[in-house]
Amino acid sequence: MQARSSKAYNKVNRPWITVFDKMIVVDLLKTLLSVWSVIVVIIVSRAFIRILDKAVDGQLSNETLLTMLALKSIIISVDLLPAAVFMAVLMVFGRMYKDQEMAAVASAGGGSSTIYRAVFTLLLPLSIVTTGLSMLLSPWAEAGMEKLMHRDKQTADLRGIAAGKFSEYSHGDLVFYVEHIDANKKMHQVFVQQRNKNDVGIITAETASIVDLPDGRYMVFEHGERAQGQPGAFNYVIEAFDEYSVQIEGKNSALSFPREAMTSSDLWHSSALVDIAELQRRCFAPLSVLLLAFLAVPLAQMSPRGGVYGNIAIGFLIYFTYSNFTRVSQAWVSNGTLPTELGVVGVNALFLLVGALLLMRLYGWQWLLIKINAKAKQ
Repeated sequence: MQARSSKAYNKVNRPWITVFDKMIVVDLLKTLLSVWSVIVVIIVSRAFIRILDKAVDGQLSNETLLTMLALKSIIISVDLLPAAVFMAVLMVFGRMYKDQEMAAVASAGGGSSTIYRAVFTLLLPLSIVTTGLSMLLSPWAEAGMEKLMHRDKQTADLRGIAAGKFSEYSHGDLVFYVEHIDANKKMHQVFVQQRNKNDVGIITAETASIVDLPDGRYMVFEHGERAQGQPGAFNYVIEAFDEYSVQIEGKNSALSFPREAMTSSDLWHSSALVDIAELQRRCFAPLSVLLLAFLAVPLAQMSPRGGVYGNIAIGFLIYFTYSNFTRVSQAWVSNGTLPTELGVVGVNALFLLVGALLLMRLYGWQWLLIKINAKAKQ
């Protein structure tokens, strides 16, 4: 009678969030934020170098540089969140196994359900947030980057030109020198050197300005001379002009968004295989947060004598295998090799099986039979 009432007490009066749950959530959240911030900063720094190279090359204005970096950071943060979750779970439980804390949990009756309950207390809400980030925020950031790039192309001038210095473009094939630029952006005492295959053209002019015409953008030189020919030869063409124009950009094209910038609702209503594959790619982010955490819990115990981070190498191998499988499945869905139903389900089901095998290795086959019998009796 007393045992029955004690069992009833445990079911009814057990708190929804236990002390163990709170400890795991706090530890996981701290580690996740640390890992996530470090890897995002590393990857964003590399992306910033490429964006900065475009700005130096004149493809981006200085005003849009930081905005582009912020949008790129959003996209990278969403893409790297599953990896950060996987590493955080490995690190937290690896430390707990090393410090014998998991042995204490097991001696108190805490099994796999207790551990997963604590982990998914944090990761279930996080996966819902990741769904919104992947489905809504990431495409919005991609569309914003495309709009900025298109606006810069429409309003592009020869950025980087400053009075009193040489400015190189097109990998040194185009060199500008301007002595003075007035308030109306009109250039005075202009020197231009342009290489075209084996020929070299030299233009000197008193003034120059950029003019938009229906068929493109032109630089108009006034009152100057133009010389063109092959270096080392004597057949130079030298001519004086009152006005000479050079097209620097073609007619502006219409704004077209890449598939990554399409809204998720448009992808949902599309029957094209490439659009279905893109939608499935976005679904992988929230699913992988849960799946990788499921894999990381038993994986953290595989190398108890290898130190806190001894299992990270195996974790990286599993993570990169999973990432490559997702990319391959997306490519196969795009070209029709793989049925669309198996794109997301097939890869996640395969690694769900891997996680089950890791749990069996951790607790033994008898544990699985006991769990199945207990569920069958219920």
